[in-house]
Amino acid sequence: MRSDDLLTVGEVGARTGLAPSALHFYEREGLIASSRTAGNQRRYPRHMLRRISLVLVAKRLGIPLGEVAEAFRDLPMDHEPTRADWQRVSRVWKVRLEQRREAIVRLEKELVGCIGCGCLAMRSCDLLNPEDVLGADGTGPQRLGAVAGGPGSAARPARGRPGGARRGDLR
Repeated sequence: MRSDDLLTVGEVGARTGLAPSALHFYEREGLIASSRTAGNQRRYPRHMLRRISLVLVAKRLGIPLGEVAEAFRDLPMDHEPTRADWQRVSRVWKVRLEQRREAIVRLEKELVGCIGCGCLAMRSCDLLNPEDVLGADGTGPQRLGAVAGGPGSAARPARGRPGGARRGDLR
């Protein structure tokens, strides 16, 4: 089989383990491309097998299809990508994967610290109450005074929540 051979949906499905509906979906998402025969049947260039394989690997790693499509954006669809094309995509993905790895390491440290602490204190727990900018102003309903006109004014509770609590308030 030559690299410019065209494969049917069934042949691509047999090689990749994907159902025709999945191949059609990937095509609609711009991840792969096909041509049509005179009878309107799809034919995939053989080089699409590599793209499909990378989509499946990315899916297994939890990489969103949007990120895969973005990485593939500069790859040619109409002919087999060159080694330089693939190396360019590889460099972009390496940076993204490194960022994901660093984020997972940070989350792991936070989670291990939280489990090890055992307190689940809302005032100080960065995992349960991340980026708590209102906590610097003290405990209690910090927004309530600002909504009602500041300290000393008659506070009016936020609509729909008892005691002025708002969705997302943890205190």
